[in-house]
Amino acid sequence: MRKRSTINRTLLALIGLTLLIGGLLVVMGSLDLYRRWHLDPPAGWPLTSPGDVLLPAADRTRYTAEEWWWPAVIGGLTVLTLLALAWLLIQVRRYRPRTLTAGASRPQHAVDIRNQALADAVAADTARLPAVDGARAAITGTAGRPELHLHLTLVPGAEPVTALNAVREEALANLATSTGWHDIPVHVRLRIAPHPARHID
Repeated sequence: MRKRSTINRTLLALIGLTLLIGGLLVVMGSLDLYRRWHLDPPAGWPLTSPGDVLLPAADRTRYTAEEWWWPAVIGGLTVLTLLALAWLLIQVRRYRPRTLTAGASRPQHAVDIRNQALADAVAADTARLPAVDGARAAITGTAGRPELHLHLTLVPGAEPVTALNAVREEALANLATSTGWHDIPVHVRLRIAPHPARHID
């Protein structure tokens, strides 16, 4: 996850820097600052005065009569759109390592555990609590810095505070004992199971 964040920041910084430089060049040309300040514009840059355009009409319409032009434009825009959507989905999706290391405080006794198996065990342990009607668990983050996400459905009438205390004192305590993760971040979402319909005779 840290590597992905570094890549994202680098890409965003490069894109932002490119847009900033391009915007400043456009502003300088539109305000005629090159002439006013006696500056030389970048070599080949077309926007040097307020009357200039980025692409002359001849350049904009040079290939429009060619058969390959519009399919190429549409195909290129489609690829860019799909790449942008893929990048967005990658950001939204939580990273889940395939294996996790337990017993890291004693490296000689450390073992690797399958992520899904451990998450299922935590969910089953939590679902056995009296106030819990159902539980789902997911472990995200990295193998060295895991995070636990719990989605709990409480029985009707259950007190959320009482349920959370039971989760901390039993399910999370068992997790800490079995893995050595005593300070793992835990994110909990609660919902109350609907009351069963009552039949009136």
